[in-house]
Amino acid sequence: MKILITGTTGYIAKRLIPVLLEQGHELVCCIRDLMRIPENLKNNPQISFVEIDFLAKVKTDSIPKDIDAAYYLIHSMSTSSTSFKSLEESCATNFNSYLNETQAQQVIYLSGITNDEDLSEHLQSRQNVANILAKGKFNLTTLKAGIIVGSGSASFEIIRDLVEKLPVMIAPKWLQTKTQPIGISDVILFLHGVLLKKETFGNSYDIYGPEILTYKKMLLQFAEVRGFKRTIITVPVMTPKLSSYWLYFVTSTSYQLASSLVDSMKVEIIAKENNLAHQLNIHPISYKTAVEKAFDTIEQNVLISSWKDAMVNGAFQDKLSQHINIPHFGCFKDIRKKKITDKEKALNKIWSIGGTNGWYVANFLWKIRGYMDKLVGGIGLRRGRTHPTKLQTGDALDFWRVLYANKEEGRLLLYAEMKLPGEAWLEFIVVKDQLYQRAVFRPKGIMGRLYWYAVLPFHDIIFEGMLKKIVE
Repeated sequence: MKILITGTTGYIAKRLIPVLLEQGHELVCCIRDLMRIPENLKNNPQISFVEIDFLAKVKTDSIPKDIDAAYYLIHSMSTSSTSFKSLEESCATNFNSYLNETQAQQVIYLSGITNDEDLSEHLQSRQNVANILAKGKFNLTTLKAGIIVGSGSASFEIIRDLVEKLPVMIAPKWLQTKTQPIGISDVILFLHGVLLKKETFGNSYDIYGPEILTYKKMLLQFAEVRGFKRTIITVPVMTPKLSSYWLYFVTSTSYQLASSLVDSMKVEIIAKENNLAHQLNIHPISYKTAVEKAFDTIEQNVLISSWKDAMVNGAFQDKLSQHINIPHFGCFKDIRKKKITDKEKALNKIWSIGGTNGWYVANFLWKIRGYMDKLVGGIGLRRGRTHPTKLQTGDALDFWRVLYANKEEGRLLLYAEMKLPGEAWLEFIVVKDQLYQRAVFRPKGIMGRLYWYAVLPFHDIIFEGMLKKIVE
């Protein structure tokens, strides 16, 4: 069967695609920027890629018409709270316009559980998307999940940050809100289980794990799995804004995502029982088991996807290709080079930079810059990296975004996503026996120029020291 996938570079799609390939399906993967095709999917004869942005009017001749089914996995939760509703509405409307021109029998939409009477803006938007998709000529199957637990998921990483960093938590009262978490492995089972199952056409199902837990219990059970003893004291005085800042400064989440999560966490997310799991012979795992499975994945360094790599979790949401050509005029540059004796070792060091490996020299200065970024609403250093030794285009790398990564060619290009009065690039290129390191800054106004001269004294410490460590 020919299956259309949206949200190709997103957390869910990256986990669903390998399962669909294993089942022998032919996939048409929609992607906003062809430069962001995941490395493990390139040159796969079962996949064709189409560059398309559902925020814009879709050209109906850009995608094949002989689609059997499609997955709608587009999500805008991490964008500005003032815009995500209109963004999601536009995406769903444009998606419908296209799919109505195809032969698709079914669209499978992953939404959120919306059973509470007082829904958050985020969940209202999810429900609105379902209403739009239901107007299409195809059969809609909606799966509604609450908290998804899996390595790299936003909820998992936030809980991990809180548990591992805070022995004692003074937390907002919404930690007493009840929810019904589900493991990512079960979500994937449901997603491919309903594919072209006619009995699911036109139906909506809550998908859920076997337990109803408060967020506080989730934190404490997570701590048990990790072997930590944690104390949580809930207080009634934290406003939603204060709660958002609490999550933002303690965890690696963006402020926009923290704000959306706090808004949703005030709502009970408890599923309506149904027999879908029985129909599909799925036996959902417990919350603790889902956490254990997540850490098994992390320890094996086989993290398939992470919420941090989504473009909406960074400073820009347009195509990476628009930033790949470093400007020449009107820029400040710091260009250095050193001779290398072992090209492979040098490249391995470059490809391992950042995250828990650090930046090889003056890591305390990088950390200070990360804290400063957090204080002004930036992302700081805490996004880290998805894999300790591998990088690919589109990856988040601390407060950088990977624009280009080609180890065979010997070139890595990073774009700064920290708060800056301008734009910044950091590039490593190996040419024969020379390693070139280039930092480029395009200032914005007088503040940009003052910023460059303010940090200039640190360049010899950071950039020269980093280059020396790489070629050692």
